[in-house]
Amino acid sequence: MKSTDKILLVALCIITLFSVPLSSQTIDDQKLLYKTGNPADWPAEQDAVVSAPNNHKILLENDKVRVLEVTLAPNELEAVHHHRWPSVLYIMEAGDFIDRDAEGNVIMDSREIPEPLVFPMTMYKEPEAPHSVENLSDTKPIRLIRVEMKE
Repeated sequence: MKSTDKILLVALCIITLFSVPLSSQTIDDQKLLYKTGNPADWPAEQDAVVSAPNNHKILLENDKVRVLEVTLAPNELEAVHHHRWPSVLYIMEAGDFIDRDAEGNVIMDSREIPEPLVFPMTMYKEPEAPHSVENLSDTKPIRLIRVEMKE
């Protein structure tokens, strides 16, 4: 087994282990107003690691998956970017945040959710059209691992 395959296996095992809801929360993205569309139509320069490289670090990439470490510092606004593949997010930490589409329309404002989000949280997402997240917290970073499943 290649070392990259071993790393991928370990990463997926960790995500699977931590995605078991003990005190965590699992969210279905169908309840959120994320735009979809045809990823082939989205500008290549707005790929997450191209457009927002300070926020998206590649931990592993091969022909099957891309594993990203995603971070936003307190009060940081990331550049508009997209995610062309379906993905699983393991969100370790976050305060309040706003996610906006490419035109600036609010997709999600965490302050308007009826129940507070509980972390860690795992969620599945279809490809995400260009969007931008703003971390509203003065003290807490947003930290997550995103496993993008290439088709």
